[in-house]
Amino acid sequence: MLRLKDKYQKEVIPAMMERFGYRNKMAVPKIEKVVINTGFGRQVSGKTSEEQKKIQDTVLQDLSLISGQRPVLKKAKKSISGFKLRKGQAIGATVTLRGRKMSDFLERLIHIALPRVRDFRGIEISSFDKKGNLTIGLREHIVFPEILPEKAKNIFGLEITIVTTAKTREEGIELLRLMGFPIKTAS
Repeated sequence: MLRLKDKYQKEVIPAMMERFGYRNKMAVPKIEKVVINTGFGRQVSGKTSEEQKKIQDTVLQDLSLISGQRPVLKKAKKSISGFKLRKGQAIGATVTLRGRKMSDFLERLIHIALPRVRDFRGIEISSFDKKGNLTIGLREHIVFPEILPEKAKNIFGLEITIVTTAKTREEGIELLRLMGFPIKTAS
């Protein structure tokens, strides 16, 4: 099995140049970064500050195990009484991966995590935006091998956005399909 970077150099670049007619291999789109988001606002609302801190710490710890990098807390920009939300309260966490950590994460996502998702049939083409970026939502973070399901106290969902340098949606879809992502074919 080729590593993701080697696969990109040896297989993806020639195939993309042939398919889209790029003259220079530097024009071929590539994966720029991966952004992992999670929200825990619903889990911490209505809890005491100690309970909120515990939930927040476990989410941050699990997210750092998955990504290999410390997440950044995201705070509420304004108060919303209907959601029991105060301005400045931590409601989520995000991690931006680039370079080596990004390719390691993508390899684990493609080869281990996605096949472990319950009832997974492939990534929908509708998950791509018009710039060729892919956004996947996972309901359970325990599909990653770093998290032991029997020790996970709080199960939370993740949103994974794979940002590419593609100019069109078709280029982004083809790039990620060649990289090994299990993308459903349009039928």
